[in-house]
Amino acid sequence: MPLLRATLPLAGAIIPALLPVVVPMPARAAAELPTVPPAASCASLSGTDLAAIGGDGSAVTGAEETTSDGIAVCSVTGTLAPEINFQVLLPMETWTQRYLQVGCGGLCGNITLRSGASAGCQVLNDGGFVMAATDMGHTGNSGEWGLDAQKRADFAYRAQHATAEAAKSLIAAFYGQEAAYSYFNGCSDGGREALMEAMRFPGDFDGIVAGAPAMLFQVQNTLYHGWQAASNYDADGEVILTSAELPVLHDAVLAECDALDGVEDGLISQPAECHFDPQTLVGKGLTQAQADVAAKFYAGPQDAQTGGYLTAGQPLYGSELEWQGVYVADNSGDELFSEMIVDPVLKYLAFATPDPEFGLKDLEFTEATLDKLRARHPLFDATHADLSGFAETGGKLILWHGLADPHISPANTLSLHQAMAATMGEDAVAGFERLYLIPGMGHCGGGRGPTELDLLSPMMDWVESGKAPETVLTRSTAETSSFGQPDGVGEGGGRRPMADLGVAALPDMTRPVYPWPHVSAFSGEGDYTDAASWSEGPAAQVVALRDWPGADLFGTYPFADE
Repeated sequence: MPLLRATLPLAGAIIPALLPVVVPMPARAAAELPTVPPAASCASLSGTDLAAIGGDGSAVTGAEETTSDGIAVCSVTGTLAPEINFQVLLPMETWTQRYLQVGCGGLCGNITLRSGASAGCQVLNDGGFVMAATDMGHTGNSGEWGLDAQKRADFAYRAQHATAEAAKSLIAAFYGQEAAYSYFNGCSDGGREALMEAMRFPGDFDGIVAGAPAMLFQVQNTLYHGWQAASNYDADGEVILTSAELPVLHDAVLAECDALDGVEDGLISQPAECHFDPQTLVGKGLTQAQADVAAKFYAGPQDAQTGGYLTAGQPLYGSELEWQGVYVADNSGDELFSEMIVDPVLKYLAFATPDPEFGLKDLEFTEATLDKLRARHPLFDATHADLSGFAETGGKLILWHGLADPHISPANTLSLHQAMAATMGEDAVAGFERLYLIPGMGHCGGGRGPTELDLLSPMMDWVESGKAPETVLTRSTAETSSFGQPDGVGEGGGRRPMADLGVAALPDMTRPVYPWPHVSAFSGEGDYTDAASWSEGPAAQVVALRDWPGADLFGTYPFADE
């Protein structure tokens, strides 16, 4: 493939604000469903009996007519015992017989009615869905709720299932009929929730879109983020690698690996082919200690005695700028967000015996710790590789993950895909699942590349018209994604504003992405920023998988109920 040398803006250059690129979307073939008006008043939903779904004490707590994004809706709130709070938005004039439930990020604890990876979805924009979301059975992110077995079960699997049943009951009461099609869309923990629905409750949804799923909850929120945080503190608790060094590191990675996919475009599209060594930057922008931290980030935790890796994978080359605000802080005296993530999980959720005094300093990166995490693997994790029950109902699944994701390694999502193929057979998996890996995308969106996309429309096409998704168009966007993003769990519960890294934006781009293992290939002609200059390339090793003692966690296992 010819190599295109793109001219990129210099760091610190003054550039215009990045605007969304307007590109015609491919023709879609979702079913033509007429709108259905309400058959009952909004106020009448206050009397809906939810006891059969959530148990005694379950009730609708409010039902009022209002607007959401300019759409007239009946907004219903309710509680499913003991404390699963939910909200359902039922369109007054625009319902096209479809239901969409959305997941939440981090440890949840609040209701977020946002649908990501659905930019330009006409049915969504026109108010064609009934939408619902839940707080997963608790409020806030402190984690003490993990001492309660019922709340652990609600977070692990019950809240989304019960919310689906409650929302469907309200749909039937309000419109006098059931939804024709039901969908789930989630990212991060919402991706875990999405997969849990497919695995435990295969009849709940016809189509499920799961982005950057925190499916390996037990390892992700302990050994992965714990290692990233511990690696970046010195003996005095000061942050070693700070935001100021990230542009130097990222530029060096690009210089080494950007051209490997045939185009120097500021993106690493095949990070498995990159073999950058941070030690080359010692004395050239990084200190020895800072280079050591970067190397630890890429490699991940290893048991000092056995040498075995303790995670499926780590952040990939090309993700460096996305580390800011996660396990890299602006100032040496800041607390790392990764430590805030692991703290409540270590204390109250991950281990069979909770310990409110346990913290990052007590976490041992050993295979023995990995084995201790197995006790709650069948409860919290959503890595079951046999989805035949979901496939047999006609369900469809789209997995997607940004290759520059700092929070969750794409190796996890590819590991599940591979385990499904090994368990069910490649042909069976191809009949109901697609996996998209997005170059330049951060966690659940954002990042340097063309990362705005719509996976909800192709999912509807697949479910409703049998048209399996192939090419998906991505484009540059100025929007900052909040879909699936974990909320701050420190003092005040918020994320502090991040410093400007002084890195110029990449040119506006549109680009197709294809189901794994195929990659986008530049034609060698035309403008590399134009999707028309790209086509489906051959299969490629986009993400490298490795042997590790937890590989069997992606497999088949009996689910655990609290």
